[in-house]
Amino acid sequence: MRRTPRTRRDRTPPDRTSGDRPQVVAHRGSSHETAEHTLAAYVKALDEGADALECDVRLTADGHLVCVHDRDLRRTTSTPGIVSTMNLAELDELDFASWKNPWSDLDDEAPARDPDAGKVLTLRKLLQTVADYDRHVELAVETKHPTRFGGLVERRLVELLGDFGWDRAGSPARVMSFSLSAVNRVRRLAPGLDVVILVEKAHHWPVLRPVVGDDWIVGPGIKELRDHPGLGRHLRKEGREIHVWTVNTAEDLDLCLDLGVTAVITDRPAYMLELLGG
Repeated sequence: MRRTPRTRRDRTPPDRTSGDRPQVVAHRGSSHETAEHTLAAYVKALDEGADALECDVRLTADGHLVCVHDRDLRRTTSTPGIVSTMNLAELDELDFASWKNPWSDLDDEAPARDPDAGKVLTLRKLLQTVADYDRHVELAVETKHPTRFGGLVERRLVELLGDFGWDRAGSPARVMSFSLSAVNRVRRLAPGLDVVILVEKAHHWPVLRPVVGDDWIVGPGIKELRDHPGLGRHLRKEGREIHVWTVNTAEDLDLCLDLGVTAVITDRPAYMLELLGG
């Protein structure tokens, strides 16, 4: 069967660079030193000058989107709970921060920690933090799959973005996923939103390429770009906008600069900004 040729959307893509450097995106906040996905990690990233914030979202049993990466909570709360089976009130009772520095209570020189800054973070709270900040900040929101809620995750996400007027072209938010179905859902629900198809393995790209929209951003991992240089060369030759995760070293940043990527997603936003000259 002959495919109908696809054309790029008639729009000017947003400028995600600052001068001659790529956008620096704080991966789960400034998560190298601060517990990921906590309000404290995101405030730290903003204070460090991050251009954008990245978060993963999952849906609770009572329909709230929360910023949590793993489906279960053993790594970040030492609790054998499953996010999708718990209500927000139950999650709100847990400590999402102590795992990062379990000995802080014994350190007399450690700064006092605000317990509220280490609680579960709702996406609504993160969006409000960005909306209230005193400079332009963007958001890269990743939906996690598979999940028992299926496409309801994207529907809830687009509805929430709509509450802020961010479900259309020009939005500071973009939606990412490794799931092709999830990205297609977002594009159907909110055609004006920028979307990112995340690429876990280099050999997945030849399969994805025929079914990925020409205006979709591509998000390969830095390890795949290092181990398979042809992937980056192909993406650059095709004129794709490239966002790379997770870039934490000077060598990785140099590779991204050589490829002309427009966004680097990093656990260390302050360090990346330092390497980039501010």
